Amino acid sequence: MSPLKSSNQEEEYFARQEALKLRRLMVKAREEMADEEKKRLKELHWMSCPKCGMKLSTIQINKVEVDKCFSCGGMFLDDGELEKISGRERNFFDSMRSVFEDEK
Repeated sequence: MSPLKSSNQEEEYFARQEALKLRRLMVKAREEMADEEKKRLKELHWMSCPKCGMKLSTIQINKVEVDKCFSCGGMFLDDGELEKISGRERNFFDSMRSVFEDEK
């Protein structure tokens, strides 16, 4: 191996490393920008009715906080709240069993 060839290999190696480093920085910057955009949209739409756009109010039903729109009358539940209100909390195994059971 000649020293010249080794030097070219080293330069290529360091050039690749530098390119990878720059790529990682760009990906991180893009992710941060996406996170900021998600945060901005969440703040903009937080507690707004998905149907009419008016502000939602929180009410209690069976000790569960439910989001209600007094403008259009819509009521909106977070994940798991329907089961809590109905008194039929299901766990993972109940959900999986219902997928595989035959309907009669």
